[in-house]
Amino acid sequence: MMNKIFHIVLLFGVISLCGCDDFLDTTPTDRISDKVVWEDEANVTLYVNGFYPYLDRYGNFGADQFSGNLTEGLTETLKYGSYVPGSRAGDANNYVFTPESMSPTGNLLNTWGNAYERIRRINEFLVGLEKYSRLTEDQNKLFEGQARFFRAFLYFQLAKRHGGVILYKDMDLQKDKDRSSSGETWDLIEEDLDFAASVLPEMWESAQSGRITKGAAFAFKSRAMLYAERWESAKVAADSVLALNIYALTDNYEDAWKGGNSESVLEYNYLITGPNHSFDKYYATFGEIENQGGSGTPTQEMVEAYEKSNGSRVDWSAWQVPGGTTARPPYEELEPRFHATILYNGATWKDKVLENSVDGTNGRYMGYREDTYAKGRTTTGYYLRKFMNEEHTDLITYPSTQTWVELRLAEVYLNRAEANFRLNKSGEAIADLNLVRARPGVGLPAKSGLTGPDLFEAIRQERKIELSFEGHLYWDMRRWKLAHIEYNKYRVHGMKISKDPGGYLYEYVDCDLQDRKFLEKTYVLPVPYSELANNAAIEQYDEWK
Repeated sequence: MMNKIFHIVLLFGVISLCGCDDFLDTTPTDRISDKVVWEDEANVTLYVNGFYPYLDRYGNFGADQFSGNLTEGLTETLKYGSYVPGSRAGDANNYVFTPESMSPTGNLLNTWGNAYERIRRINEFLVGLEKYSRLTEDQNKLFEGQARFFRAFLYFQLAKRHGGVILYKDMDLQKDKDRSSSGETWDLIEEDLDFAASVLPEMWESAQSGRITKGAAFAFKSRAMLYAERWESAKVAADSVLALNIYALTDNYEDAWKGGNSESVLEYNYLITGPNHSFDKYYATFGEIENQGGSGTPTQEMVEAYEKSNGSRVDWSAWQVPGGTTARPPYEELEPRFHATILYNGATWKDKVLENSVDGTNGRYMGYREDTYAKGRTTTGYYLRKFMNEEHTDLITYPSTQTWVELRLAEVYLNRAEANFRLNKSGEAIADLNLVRARPGVGLPAKSGLTGPDLFEAIRQERKIELSFEGHLYWDMRRWKLAHIEYNKYRVHGMKISKDPGGYLYEYVDCDLQDRKFLEKTYVLPVPYSELANNAAIEQYDEWK
């Protein structure tokens, strides 16, 4: 059964505890007192419900991963069409062209302040639960397990950006506190996830369906431990998910990011009445909504990463010639995941055939820097299909409500594949890759005999394709320490499509107009200036001194 995140209604707002013991020991009459909160299971439930929206904030539909942008815009797979700074506009382009603009006073990847405020709320909850709860021991463990999962989730967001960070495990009111080591930070994350996995159920009763489960804790640990380079822990965590025998790969790849599917381990759902999001509006094709859409579009590099359905590769050199060619690219020959992820010239979308040409009507090409904003036009010749709701036809009146799937079974297989590779278990790593490649509706040929760099390249390839645009690639390249090698002195490309008497002219074009670069020091993001100014004990990371 899937772990569907319910729509959380918070009565009286999110109940918050104060760190002052004198306050906790009183029973004020003008507000819900803390002691009253801990005597009633419903009130404690409301409190812990307030942590679940953090899944939204750090997902692709939220604002806290990269200021509302997709981190794929910092890779070779997605190009934002605007050069003007702004969310879903030119922010990503600014960072790949001038990473020097990142600083302790300005960093759109920064989540330091938000994360610590949320960690403080969780620690308040944990202290109050331990000190005042009148619930049963079993009830307390279920609440503590959920809270500690979210604390690990937040520390993970910090650790993948900074390494070692300030650790707070209780209501430590110490103003001046230094960073802990990277190892100590990952220790706390692992400890919290282990606790959550040990006390949370495999499935909740239907009335509570959607809460953090044992499987979610194990699955998230399989991800986190790859970042920590604790390969055995990552493998064991993935094994533990699979041993539950609850989840199964979907019959169709495109169902894998829809709500309530068989491989969803952890998801967050939306409603028309709220919470909701605007993903369709920002990434829509031309003509769906006036002056909006096309904010970021898949690149030619991403298209060329896909295999054919028979496992062979397309020779794209015929489309990279000066002046272009009227030969139609072999889109129809590419594997099913391409068609579920990318909209190309001639694809059918919302009962219309897309025409992504310079003068197209159901899609339109615009060269980078030809206008300040994309306004529904594509700068690469492609549009994003993944996550888009084909049934959502009135983008002006209604917001988007498609589900954000934070964890799914395919990622668990790929996490285990990488862990097995690092543990020199090549055969087991290949087996995991093949489980994903052979998933229903995809059916790619199995890999065999791979070892060393060839196997690692296959793992990279499968993560890039299977988990495309799900927020993994940029962070993968950082943790692998490959970004400064592959994301320097390169540009992304697209297909400029023009009408031709015989059909269309396809021209391979530079979509950047200048080289991109990645600074090695940005593998570790800086401590924000606000923290340095208010915390006498903390030191800036060496990379930023």
